[in-house]
Amino acid sequence: MNKINNTHPQHDSPSIKILIVDDEPDIIELLELTLARMGMDVASAQSIDAAKTQLKSQHFQLCLTDMRLPDGEGLDLVKHVNQYYADLPIAVITAYGSTENAVAALKAGAFDYLSKPVGLKDLRDLVKSALSIPAPEQSLSTQRTLLGNSLPMHQLRATIDKLARSQAAVYINGESGSGKELAARMIHEKSTRHTQPFIAVNCGAIPENLMESEFFGYKKGAFTGADKDHDGFFLMAQGGTLFLDEVADLPLAMQVKLLRVIQEKQVRRIGDTQEKGIDVRIISATHKKLSQCVESGQFRQDLYYRLNVIELGMPALREMREDIPIIAEKIITKLCREASRPPCQLRNEAIELLMYYDYPGNVRELENILERTLALCSDIEIGRNELQMPEKFKAPIKTETSKIEIAPPPSLVEEGLPLQDFLDKLEKDSIERALEQNRYNRTKAAKALGITVRSLRYRMERLGLNS
Repeated sequence: MNKINNTHPQHDSPSIKILIVDDEPDIIELLELTLARMGMDVASAQSIDAAKTQLKSQHFQLCLTDMRLPDGEGLDLVKHVNQYYADLPIAVITAYGSTENAVAALKAGAFDYLSKPVGLKDLRDLVKSALSIPAPEQSLSTQRTLLGNSLPMHQLRATIDKLARSQAAVYINGESGSGKELAARMIHEKSTRHTQPFIAVNCGAIPENLMESEFFGYKKGAFTGADKDHDGFFLMAQGGTLFLDEVADLPLAMQVKLLRVIQEKQVRRIGDTQEKGIDVRIISATHKKLSQCVESGQFRQDLYYRLNVIELGMPALREMREDIPIIAEKIITKLCREASRPPCQLRNEAIELLMYYDYPGNVRELENILERTLALCSDIEIGRNELQMPEKFKAPIKTETSKIEIAPPPSLVEEGLPLQDFLDKLEKDSIERALEQNRYNRTKAAKALGITVRSLRYRMERLGLNS
């Protein structure tokens, strides 16, 4: 279903217009007065149907909706706005203590939430944040993005765009080297906090006896060696994003203190007599299964639910093999530039070999392979024999789940064939062979190829194999 472009002719009204959806006249009046004092033009609706009518006829910069409405749930309106007005931030107003509704709204795509009774300062802060969401073309430097045209990568970038519009805590789950920090940076740079600091912390690299001072900071003279005031990670990230990498490595004692800071939004430096308010978005990540750490008692359940409001799964490189040539080319270009050597090029036979390896270390391992290759190869063109693949790797290989060989015919490795044509023919040939050897059972063929049935269906459609 096509998205409705949320653009309508502007009249002589103020440029910033906000839609309030609530069936309580007192709440509407309070919000209208507050927003009017901020110079906003306010429209209101007392039902979902009335709100939809308003959205069709006018252009808004923000929508505020109650969770309980006469003709449905506010959550339904959140989903409607995200489907048809993707550029419009929507926030929900929930009853006090109704965190489950708030979390459900955030997962559905809500920008943020307010608890009743609505605090005027909280309302002003939310409005300012919503109006500062960067436009897509302004949000991210081309220097920092996840590369690839595979279905998993398209889905990942779309999810990141959605998460960037929210204020909810995000937990990133994925294997080592799969790009968890890069995804966290993209969420930050696309968010309303993009002008504020992004502080990345490797929780497993901090000695336990230094954790409290590093996270919370200290005052001069608080202990031996404290010769000046020091802001910890939370204060350094004020207004921005704090990325807690390998959060599963935090000791239990530190988990308790971290939970309190996140809940209270207050931090006290060691040796200080007063607490300081903090406004920080938390993004956490680990290569471990955090839910299993909770079950084993290694990670607090209450902290887990604070961090894992929305979970983002990073695909492994072996799940998107068609992206390997693009990623490898980018890495090669970067490494050559850093080494001040002429640009190098991977030959088709080398690309073919790279696409068959499973990469337990994901993109980081691919980068190591190419860095090692460039260090030992002085040629401008890199072939199959020059690649410094791991000793355990033998090619051509068979997939772990099938006896079929996915080896391209000799005609596909001829020099001079355009890269994309080569890859498309290689992919098409592999799919056809897998289907044939599995009697055209798509489930078995997908398993043999090491991809999902959905991914197989997408690739067959792209390559014209569904006819």
